Amino acid sequence: MNNTESIDWKEFFISGDDGIFTIEATKSGIDKNKLLFDGEDFTPYITRSELSNGINMFVPSQQLPKYALDNGNTITIGLDTQTVFYQPHSFYTGQNIQVLSSDRLNKDIALFICSMLKIQMKKFNWGGNGATLGRLYRTKIMLPINKSGQPDYVFMENYISRLRTIQSSNYVAFIKKHLKELGKAQKLSPLSELDWKPITISRIGSVLKGHDIYDAERVDGNMPYITSGSSNNGIGYFISNQNETIDSNVLSVNRNGAGVGKSYYHKYTALFGGDCRRIKLFDSHYKYAPYFISTEIEKQRKNFSYSRKLGTGRLKKLQIMLPVTSAGKPDYKYMDQYIKNIIIEKYNTYLQFLSK
Repeated sequence: MNNTESIDWKEFFISGDDGIFTIEATKSGIDKNKLLFDGEDFTPYITRSELSNGINMFVPSQQLPKYALDNGNTITIGLDTQTVFYQPHSFYTGQNIQVLSSDRLNKDIALFICSMLKIQMKKFNWGGNGATLGRLYRTKIMLPINKSGQPDYVFMENYISRLRTIQSSNYVAFIKKHLKELGKAQKLSPLSELDWKPITISRIGSVLKGHDIYDAERVDGNMPYITSGSSNNGIGYFISNQNETIDSNVLSVNRNGAGVGKSYYHKYTALFGGDCRRIKLFDSHYKYAPYFISTEIEKQRKNFSYSRKLGTGRLKKLQIMLPVTSAGKPDYKYMDQYIKNIIIEKYNTYLQFLSK
C-alpha cells in the first residue's frame, strides 16, 4: 500500500472560490412527522445520527413536492453533531444537513476525504459553534497532492481500494475460520411450534451490580467499560482501570436512561458501570444461547422507563419467555443452535457479497 507519509500534503479550503467542494444546504430537510409512507421504502432518510451512515430509516421516494431528493455520490455533514458520511444513493434528510459535492468524487475518494473532514469537525460542537455553511467555507483540510500541487485523487482512490482489498481478504479468512468452527446449519422446529414458558431471571443466572468509574478517574486503555449506552454493544469507553466488576461471558442489562432494558452479551473481559447490571448464567456450557436470552430480555423494555428503572431487585424478578424442554427447563441446546444457524446464514451471505 502506498504510504501516506511518503507523499506531500497541502491545505485546501473545503469550499468557496478556492475550495474543492460545492456546499449546499440539503434540498429536503423534512421533519420526521411530515414524511409520507405511501409506497415502497427504498430511499435513505439521513439525519444527524452518528450511526448507520446517518441513515435513520428508509422512506418512499415520493414525498411532498416541495421536498427535493438530494443527489447521491455526495458527502453529508450534520450541523450540530458534526457527523460526516458518504452517501452513494439519492436521499432525503432531516433538518440541518449540509451536502458536499464534487465532479471528482467516487466512493473511494469520498471515503478518504471523509476521514480528513472528520478530523476538522472535531473543532465544532453543539450550540453556537456548529458546522454552519459559513464556517465550513472557511475550514481547511489536509490532502495529498500531485506534482502540480493539486489534490492527488488517484492516490486517494488507490489507497482506499487497496485498504478495502486487504480488509476484505482478512474478513473472508475470519468468516471461513468461524464457519468451520460453527459446523453445518441444523434443521430446527420453527419457534411457533416450540413450548414456551415464562422464566424468572434469578432462576437462570446471578444478577450483579456495576461500579461507576467517573470521567476524572478513567484512564485510557484496552479494557471495554460497559455503560448504559444504546449502541456499540453497550461499550462506552476503553480504559485501563480495574475494579471488582471485571467479568466475561456475561449479559449486561441497562438499568437506566434512554436505553433502559437493552441487553448485550459480552464474551470478552470487561468492566461494568453502575447504570447496568450483569447476569452470570448458571449454565455456561453454551456459547451462543446468551444471544437468544439477551433478545428475550429486550422484549420487556416497554415495561421500564426513566421513572421505572430496571434495578437489581426488578431484574431478579423479571420474567422472560424462553423455549423449554419436555422437563420444563430452558432449552439451551435449541437456543444455541438457533443462533448458530443465523450466524452461518449471515456469514454465507457476506461471502457471496464479497465474491461479487
